[in-house]
Amino acid sequence: MFFSGDPSTRKRVNLGGRSSKERDRQKLLEQTRSERNQRLLWRQQNSAARIIQKCFRGRKVVEAERCKVREIFFLTYGQYCQDVNRQCFGPDSDFLRQLLFFFNPRYVADFSALVETCRLLREFVQDNGGDVVSLFAGIDYSSKSALVEYRIKNLAYACIRAIYENRNQLKDQLFLAPEKSNRSANVLLEAITLLIDPKLPWACNTVCYLSQRNMYYMFREIILMGKLKNVPLLLTLSKYEENFQVSTGISSLERVLALIISHVDQASCTCPKSDPRWSFSSQILIIPFLWRHFPHLKEIFSAPGLSQHYMHQMALCVKDHTNVLPADISSDLPSYACLLGNLLEAAGVSLARPGSFAWAIDFATVATLLLQALPPLQTSNLGDSTMGEDEMLVGDELPKVDLNKDLEQQISSALDSRFLLQLTNVLLGGISPVSGSHKSKPEDKEVAAIGAACSFLHVTFNILPLERIMTVLAYRTELVPLLWNFMKRCHLNEMWSSLSEQSAYLPMDAPGWLLPLAVFCPVYKHMLMIVDNEEFYEQEKPLSLMDIRLLIVILRQALWQILWLNPVATPNFSMSGDSAMKRRPVEFLQHRVCVVASELMSQLQDWNNRREFTSPSDFNADGANDLFMSQAMTENSRANDMLKQAPFLVPFTSRAKLFNIRITFVNEFGVEEAGIDGGGIFKDFMENITRAAFDIQYGLFKETSDHLLYPNPGSGLIHEQHLQFFHFLGTLLAKAMFEGILVDIPFATFFLSKLKQKHNYLNDLPSLDPELYRHLIFLKRYGGDIAELELYFVILNNEYGEQTEEELLPGGKSMRVTNENVITFIHLVANHRLNVQIRQQSSHFLRGFQQLIQKDWIDMFNEHELQLLISGSVDGIDVNDLRAHTIYAGGYHEDHYVIQMFWQVIENLSLQNQRKFLKFATGCSRGPLLGFKYLEPTFGIQRTAGNASEEALDRLPTSATCMNLLKLPPYRSKEQMEQKLLYAINSDAGFDLS
Repeated sequence: MFFSGDPSTRKRVNLGGRSSKERDRQKLLEQTRSERNQRLLWRQQNSAARIIQKCFRGRKVVEAERCKVREIFFLTYGQYCQDVNRQCFGPDSDFLRQLLFFFNPRYVADFSALVETCRLLREFVQDNGGDVVSLFAGIDYSSKSALVEYRIKNLAYACIRAIYENRNQLKDQLFLAPEKSNRSANVLLEAITLLIDPKLPWACNTVCYLSQRNMYYMFREIILMGKLKNVPLLLTLSKYEENFQVSTGISSLERVLALIISHVDQASCTCPKSDPRWSFSSQILIIPFLWRHFPHLKEIFSAPGLSQHYMHQMALCVKDHTNVLPADISSDLPSYACLLGNLLEAAGVSLARPGSFAWAIDFATVATLLLQALPPLQTSNLGDSTMGEDEMLVGDELPKVDLNKDLEQQISSALDSRFLLQLTNVLLGGISPVSGSHKSKPEDKEVAAIGAACSFLHVTFNILPLERIMTVLAYRTELVPLLWNFMKRCHLNEMWSSLSEQSAYLPMDAPGWLLPLAVFCPVYKHMLMIVDNEEFYEQEKPLSLMDIRLLIVILRQALWQILWLNPVATPNFSMSGDSAMKRRPVEFLQHRVCVVASELMSQLQDWNNRREFTSPSDFNADGANDLFMSQAMTENSRANDMLKQAPFLVPFTSRAKLFNIRITFVNEFGVEEAGIDGGGIFKDFMENITRAAFDIQYGLFKETSDHLLYPNPGSGLIHEQHLQFFHFLGTLLAKAMFEGILVDIPFATFFLSKLKQKHNYLNDLPSLDPELYRHLIFLKRYGGDIAELELYFVILNNEYGEQTEEELLPGGKSMRVTNENVITFIHLVANHRLNVQIRQQSSHFLRGFQQLIQKDWIDMFNEHELQLLISGSVDGIDVNDLRAHTIYAGGYHEDHYVIQMFWQVIENLSLQNQRKFLKFATGCSRGPLLGFKYLEPTFGIQRTAGNASEEALDRLPTSATCMNLLKLPPYRSKEQMEQKLLYAINSDAGFDLS
């Protein structure tokens, strides 16, 4: 070929990157692969079809053979086994071989044949003197043991299957005693009883075989059919409870179950470990109200070795985090709750036996997991509730409870004070509350006991109403000293990790102090509510003051770690309700410890304010520095959260500075206002109002023996609109605090606690009614029979000569005070005087107060600190500080000889006269908490005679013309000035010393 000379001819390039041959090759490979996969699928389908056909043909052949054998059987032994004799049960007879081969429990003829076989079995055994072995094996059992055992296993299994498959037809027969009935279900069940008698040589292997064939599942369905299915629960229970009253015998079904579950406790038992999903615990114990149906079975289950075996099995599943429970019977009868109810109901018997420590450990482990999943129970002692409607906090609404009411009642009734007392004493009874040496480390047994007890009680505290259980744990157990001894040694020896390592509730990396503190704090806090001053300070009960100082260190470090060093973002657990503990147990535990530890620290701080036993700075964390305080001003920061949850960790002066910086006034439209009253008009108004409204002669307030003010319970008898007055006074006090104006009004501590929405307790009573307090302490320590004193749960109110009797509990007039309930009586009396009587007045005062100052800011301070914010410092007056922040007018200045003389006179006054001067000059006898720099309005001194400079007067700030302006003439001598000053401050002559 010759070159044509056409330059336009170009080489063709595949822009796809591959040649057409390569594309064809790839398509061929894909097609080949697809065809290969299709052939493989066809082969699998053909293989499956052959297996199905083979199985079907095999079953068809077997069924045909069964029909043939069935026909021969009935021809040989009769339609109703009338031709059967005792030799037919022997090893050489085909009777049992044929029956067990063709038996189908759904065939009426087969079922009838099995029933008659079992009836004959019982008769032959009775005729043979109860000898079951010779009936089945003849003379030599050892040579026939394999055959006999095979037949026994299948015969027992056939009996169970027969009842299971026909349970709907037999449901009325299942719970009858054998001596009362000879019906089919009883005959089959009695045959099982004969076959698995523990004295028989095949008993162990037979029970193992039945367990492997899921007999517990079948028994569960049988029981549920007889008790629950198609019949309303309550009607069923009442119906069968009536039957139990008529028939005192044990039902055949209960006898079978008793034999089976007790088998594991036999010395001859060699059963291998079975699947826990099909065990007695997972299948039978989850039946609702099991012990009501089978009371005898409860006694068997509660036997020491048997109960320990099943409880330990369940504990192992809990530790392995294995869920072995079947599906719930219904939405209001969840399996875990039914299991818990049955375990709790039977636990009392086990706890009452000696040597039940190991059982108690396993029980607490299992019950903790089950309780954790429960919603809070509504059943409570309503009479013990002391929180009023006005004091209910936002978020206190009870979450919805959807448990069956009878099931809830079963659990609640079982978790009574007696049970908690028993369990706690069994778990902790072997531990000494006083350690020989604080350097000794806790042993493994002690760690296990503490971990189990604390896990169980922690969960219980969040399920049951606390008033039901706290008194028992605080006063009838050694829980507080035991836990403290343990915590003290763990702290001193740095062994907190030992609890996390051994606890089934805590993960390995969780702090070990979480569980003990979650239990110790609320119980000790409850104990402190009823402890009197002599016990706490003098007798040092239940803890010494030295131990309390160490406890403050432990609580402070725990709170600092939770809130600052290792904070965990926790959801609003009050809103998440019943599932919070189950979904996020460690976070919930940490949140709970933060709450209860903070409450206990606040309570210990109150005791320290009554009589100082440790430095107030011991409650402060070391890390609350300037950086911390700068962050505390930012909402939702860690420091801000700490101020809200544990404000005592921050020094009081730092919190007070934040209060004077951050507090704002909100008007009726919800808009923040500056609220500055530079002219001092409000202070003048404030003094006039407080002088009248807080005067006890006006009738709104009363005073204690220490001249501390609290609302008059009988204010409504004097003023018709008394509640509106309290609302107004609350607003007025908040306005004064907002302006930084000190008010010389000493409030009683138990009334200031109402600003924090706190409850008052017995130790607050001496300031209100010392005589009543002495009487209550007398009752508390009374060594005789209190019932002989003829006291009842009533209290007598006496207001302005009008006496009324009020019940402390519903039916209190007929409820006598005894040694058992005297603590409750003391608590209710104190509660009535300190909380109930002034509830309305305090509530309206609080509402007015919170219109201006938010609750979060008040919660930053305790009652003692609130009084300091209201009235100023109780320390001596710092004259130099006042002098440094004084403004002069009318020609006076710092170096003027009159001013120099004036400050010399002030410095030489006694502390009492200095306070009178401060009262005279500023309206309050106490200085500002943070110094006179924060005095509102500013203090000034003005010359009243001589040549005053208009220019100097004009240069004064506006606040210098307020009420805190002292008019001072130019006295010639110090003696004259002192004489005039003393006259003025003692006669309240006003602000002019001339």
